[in-house]
Amino acid sequence: MLDLIADIGGTNTRCALVDGGRVTAVRELANRRFSGLTEALVHYLAEVGRPARLRHAALCVAGPVLTDQVTMVNIDWAFSRARLARTLGVERLHVVNDFTALAWALLRLKPQDLLALGQGLGDPRSPRIVLGPGTGLGTGLLVPCDDGGWSAVAAEGGHVTLAAADEQEAAVIAEARREYGHVSAERLVSGPGLALLYRMLARVEGRSAETLTPADITSLALRGDAHADAALEMFLRMLATVAGNLALSTGARGGVYLAGGILPRMTERLQRSGFRERFSAKGRYRDYLQGIPLFLITHEHPAFPGLIQLLANR
Repeated sequence: MLDLIADIGGTNTRCALVDGGRVTAVRELANRRFSGLTEALVHYLAEVGRPARLRHAALCVAGPVLTDQVTMVNIDWAFSRARLARTLGVERLHVVNDFTALAWALLRLKPQDLLALGQGLGDPRSPRIVLGPGTGLGTGLLVPCDDGGWSAVAAEGGHVTLAAADEQEAAVIAEARREYGHVSAERLVSGPGLALLYRMLARVEGRSAETLTPADITSLALRGDAHADAALEMFLRMLATVAGNLALSTGARGGVYLAGGILPRMTERLQRSGFRERFSAKGRYRDYLQGIPLFLITHEHPAFPGLIQLLANR
């Protein structure tokens, strides 16, 4: 019997079939081509030749999953889990937040799927967190249970209020606040956030800045453009501030894992940035944070192992 898995982001939907733990028929669909999730999944199944033995489905979405009706964040899609299950013809449909799936994936990722950032040893039976910028800023938490197992906890840590760690960051956040009121971490630490940060930093420095896409800014930074590189460095340090705050808040001695669509494209720049130093810069708790292992997830489809784990759990 085959199972369907799908990682539905704000920009793309990645689908696959699972046969005895083996992932096949991987496809990536551009969300803009479809009016909603149901249409996208029906299209995928038609494209790969709908299996007659489709049994279960496990999906992860960019947004909270609280009731039967799921409304996604960063894309104008909503669906009923019950109706979608009937349309797909599956016995069971599991829907979780995308970073809940990534939290489950931490149990299945192999050493070759991870890039270590620093030398922390941590505690393998302590909580672990995963976070990462993409269309938004997602977070997830994996906590140990008394019976020796694990539980993944849905979280929306990307929407915490963003705190400044120095005067320049405070000025950038103040400029963003004038436009948006509340400045969440996601407002500046995400793909769209990088474009906003670039513009706000230029304003703080009293210079003009053309409107650039996140990809443009990253490309310019990696080619040595000073203004783009300064924005990218601030972006990475702000992400580190959020990661350190979450690690302290959750006691994540088991590790902090970075994911999302942006960071794997700039591994060398991440390694030479001030990320690890900023992550640990919490005064009296510097040693505590320096002992936490920090990884970048490099798996091509990191949510897939988590969705497979979810199917195995249930």
